Amino acid sequence: MIKKKTVLNVLLIGLVLSFFVTPLGDFSKELLNKWFATSPTIISVNKQGKIDNYNWKLKDANWDFFNFKKSEGKVVFINFWTTWHLPSRAQLDDIQKLYDRYKGQVDFYIITDEEQSLPNEFMAKKGYTFPITYQIIDEPSPIKLLKPSGTYLLDKKGNIVIHQTAIADWDNNKVFELINRLLTEQ
Repeated sequence: MIKKKTVLNVLLIGLVLSFFVTPLGDFSKELLNKWFATSPTIISVNKQGKIDNYNWKLKDANWDFFNFKKSEGKVVFINFWTTWHLPSRAQLDDIQKLYDRYKGQVDFYIITDEEQSLPNEFMAKKGYTFPITYQIIDEPSPIKLLKPSGTYLLDKKGNIVIHQTAIADWDNNKVFELINRLLTEQ
């Protein structure tokens, strides 16, 4: 007869293993990343960096080249992500909500360096509608290219208001109040 403690130990080991080797594990790890994400840190005005050059060539979702200059004078949200990086995937639900709230008011650059097929499949599977931007490898950039899940928020003058190098909670009042203020500034 198997002891109750042995059964519980086997179940616990199975749960731990599933966390590392099954799709359930990926889902669970993504969920844990979401739960522990905090609001992004807003940089004080006297410590903000500034981009002074908007000349940056990128590709849009149709694989057409365009220049970042089109966002000069606008509030800009830039996020770096990849389909394989769990923390960067974990914050995409919040980014979708932020995009739904501010599309047409804020320029969104959700940037990946992957080939088109993987991000397109991922976006379709998740139902995301924010625009994907593709980084051109070795193309000079006006900002430091962050590792996924890095994010910048720029004001209309090109000041870096947020420089987040880890997963963040983008669906909260602190972020909304900041973006609303940035949109009203001249």
